[in-house]
Amino acid sequence: MPLYRDDAVVLRVHKLGEADRIVTLLTRRHGRVRAVGKGVRRTSSRFGARLEPGSHIDVQLYSRLPEGQAAPDGRRGLDVVQQTESLDPFGARLADDYGRWTAASAICETAERLTEEGEPALRLYLLVVGALRALALREHDAGLVLDAFFIRAMSNAGWEPALRECAKCSAPGPHAGFNVAAGGAVCDDCRPAGSARPLPASVQLMSALLGGDWPVADASTSEPRREASGLIAAHLQWHLERGLRSLPLVDRT
Repeated sequence: MPLYRDDAVVLRVHKLGEADRIVTLLTRRHGRVRAVGKGVRRTSSRFGARLEPGSHIDVQLYSRLPEGQAAPDGRRGLDVVQQTESLDPFGARLADDYGRWTAASAICETAERLTEEGEPALRLYLLVVGALRALALREHDAGLVLDAFFIRAMSNAGWEPALRECAKCSAPGPHAGFNVAAGGAVCDDCRPAGSARPLPASVQLMSALLGGDWPVADASTSEPRREASGLIAAHLQWHLERGLRSLPLVDRT
């Protein structure tokens, strides 16, 4: 029954019994892991406060199965949290700011939806940590940080929207049309009925968020931000095949 240690971000928690909690973690080396935190809901718990959504922790886990072995139903099963050390309590630092807290919640939900249990996802883990740190440092608008995470996470998953060329014929742009089902920007010859016609500044903002060009992103105005947010969210949820529960709660004002 091996012990293992890893850095992790707490994505989600829910109650188990009278005093325990099931914690969903995105770890650096082991991917998404579900574990039981025994007694963490008691006031005397040594590490209950560290197992809150958005927390960045160093965690030691006790695996119920030997490494690489799955349960009969194909799932990894629930590990047990043995010890935690706080690396950065992002969740606690954001709890007093509704806009940033809801953005962090959407980031954590998206990360959970984009991962499979037990499969390493280092690049996504680094994206999550970077996005939560950017929210906590308050150097950029929360909506821009969230949209940057969304579009980079889609790129990592192989769903990057076409922005500089036609998604269908690869003709060089810029193009006036944008169609989520087609894969992004579309030329006039390939443009399906019902395609959006975003402002050029909105497409430029999406490119800046994807490439990490923060001077351009920070200088953007409200209308391109609003339009880019809508296109990015639509593109993400189309590929996820269902909506994000936390997204309607995000404060975009």
